[in-house]
Amino acid sequence: MELDWNFVFVLAMFASFLALLLSGYPVAWVLAGVGVLFAGAGEILNANGVEVDADWSTLGLVVDRIYGTMSSYGLVPLPLFIFMGHMLDQSGIAAELLRAMQRALGRMSGGLAIAVTLLGVVLAASTGIIGASVALLGTLALPAMLDDGYQTELAVGTVAAAGCLGILIPPSIMLVLMSEPMQLSVGDLFMGAVGPGLLLATLYLGYVTVLCTARPSLAPRRTTAERAATVELFRALLPPLGLIFAVLGSIFFGIVSPSEAAGVGAAGATALAAARGRLDLATLRDASRATARTTAFIFAIFLGATCFAVVLRELGGDEVIEGGIAALPFGPDGVVLCLLALVFLLGFFLDWIEITLIVLPLVEPITGTLGIDKLWFTILVAVCLQTSFLTPPVGFALFYLKGVAPPGVELRHLYRGIVPFVAIQLAGLAALFLWPELATWLPERVY
Repeated sequence: MELDWNFVFVLAMFASFLALLLSGYPVAWVLAGVGVLFAGAGEILNANGVEVDADWSTLGLVVDRIYGTMSSYGLVPLPLFIFMGHMLDQSGIAAELLRAMQRALGRMSGGLAIAVTLLGVVLAASTGIIGASVALLGTLALPAMLDDGYQTELAVGTVAAAGCLGILIPPSIMLVLMSEPMQLSVGDLFMGAVGPGLLLATLYLGYVTVLCTARPSLAPRRTTAERAATVELFRALLPPLGLIFAVLGSIFFGIVSPSEAAGVGAAGATALAAARGRLDLATLRDASRATARTTAFIFAIFLGATCFAVVLRELGGDEVIEGGIAALPFGPDGVVLCLLALVFLLGFFLDWIEITLIVLPLVEPITGTLGIDKLWFTILVAVCLQTSFLTPPVGFALFYLKGVAPPGVELRHLYRGIVPFVAIQLAGLAALFLWPELATWLPERVY
């Protein structure tokens, strides 16, 4: 039997990628380097009479694909939403809102934990940046929770989980990034994520409320808390809710496209910072630099993944993956569960950007072949990727939080604290799997 060199190259590409990734090299350079390396190896084999479908000419396709990616209108919202999040972080709105929530909910058992979760929802719907949300909540809320006698594990778990809602609740930059490989509109993904995002937030609130009611010693009430400051809370909520309505409302009601709404959000966040006297040249420079760094990081992985995927496809990698999945002794639902299990496991070792840009382009054709609803499947993956921020050793939310946590908060507290919230995320994922309407109902009604 003649050796199929294309099949050998496909397996070797994946093995080389994993080996180099574990070596600590930046993933963008690993992806691009593996693609170039195997295109060069194919050129050498072809010159020596061994037929391989990838060679130096394959890299010419990479240029076309990269140009198509960089000129994609669907990715325009990405830097604008990132800028909106960084500018809103500079405005001081979150600090004011947390103080108002503390006064309004402080006398409840677990009131501060509930306030943190609610603030996480507001930040998620107005920033969509995990690092900023977790660091902000960790800086503002974690010291207050520990001073009030909250159990350390409960405090850090609540802060980390609430801060991670921004990756799912729109306007999420993850959903913007997912739209390209899954060939879905950003607006559909935004609307599809509203239900699952609010479901997760509700589950967090339910868990915190029940736990603190059953075991009040874990979250003592604030004996010095003021009575519910309804007017102050309403005043603090107005600016972020106004920005949320301007961005998401304009999309949902069909007034503007997601790209235009991102511009509205960036301008609105800048206006809020100016109205609060927080806008100056230094603030604008810091927000712009942070936006440029984050955008460059994402697009570097995007370009590396494009090079890797082009060479892999030329070698027939799509057919190898599709054939392997089709050979599984399951129906479409079983295949979806297997893919979600793969994403969950990869989340322990890879960042969400890497998983999105490597896995989704490879499985997108399979969803069409098996008749799987792409919108539902993409939101399932998005919910599953929530766990990647909380699971060690690459749980970025844990490191963001450890960096701003008060002395005495150790990694063991973080690891123990996130366990129930990861379980809640998996429960939300199970609910979405059993009831796809959680993701599909709103887009169907709007369109």
